[in-house]
Amino acid sequence: MFVSVQNIVKKYGNQFALNKVSFSLKKGEVVGFLGPNGAGKSSMMKIITGFMEASSGDVFIDEVKMTTFSTAIKKQIGYLPEHNPLYVEMFVKEYLSFLAEIHSLDKSAVDKAIKAVGLTPEASKKIKHLSKGYRQRVGLAGAIMHNPSVLILDEPTTGLDPNQLVEIRDLIKSLAVDKVVLLSTHIMQEVEAMCDRVIIINKGEIVADESLVVLKEQQVQLLEVEFDRNISITEIQELKYLKKATNYTGLSWVLTFNTSIDMRATVFDFAHDKGYKILQLTAKDKSLESLFSALTT
Repeated sequence: MFVSVQNIVKKYGNQFALNKVSFSLKKGEVVGFLGPNGAGKSSMMKIITGFMEASSGDVFIDEVKMTTFSTAIKKQIGYLPEHNPLYVEMFVKEYLSFLAEIHSLDKSAVDKAIKAVGLTPEASKKIKHLSKGYRQRVGLAGAIMHNPSVLILDEPTTGLDPNQLVEIRDLIKSLAVDKVVLLSTHIMQEVEAMCDRVIIINKGEIVADESLVVLKEQQVQLLEVEFDRNISITEIQELKYLKKATNYTGLSWVLTFNTSIDMRATVFDFAHDKGYKILQLTAKDKSLESLFSALTT
């Protein structure tokens, strides 16, 4: 494995942001790193890049231990943070040339990065005159310019229009051929379109680490049911295997069950025993969004 995260703990005072987090990443796959706000995603990404120290645990890049002083290892990493920091008074090409100097790269690396992210028409503009989507492209160009082995992307598609989404999505997938790509996003459709594998973190702990195909085949079952009158959450919670119940109106519920058993007959029997009538009952397709909700609630 090219990246190995081993028992990472990060504490802020007495609060755990990360609690014994371990996973590994290999070249050739795009891994989605998902979790609710405050789950520890950004902290983990900063630790992998060496920007932040863990309270305990280790990160290895190509079998070499990462520390905040590991300059040689950091050169193998490209990082696009969530809040993309740019010198907005600089021209696009000027800014990227500045980054190229830091990496001791020649002019051709700048031109190649500009072309790769579709910035050619904007290369002579000041960054402050760019749309949010094009500013994201500038940040991505800076992250890939030095041809890193590991690419860490925090919300890389924020602010992109539908056409730009397709272009950046294709670019990220093409980069993964010979790189480790770890990306964080709240847009589940982007994960399903780009990622081979998903790691889900909740309250500082890993709750899922599977290929996207396997994750969607897990025994989470979702039923949408409409009763003839209001029913309380207390009554709903009597259902066996119930993991989550979401009330959209007084009558309609989406019920999440943690079982492979078809629960439709059970719900019908439950309603009959309670004296309710079911007006509608349908099994919902399992989406990554529903699975994410079930695992992090």
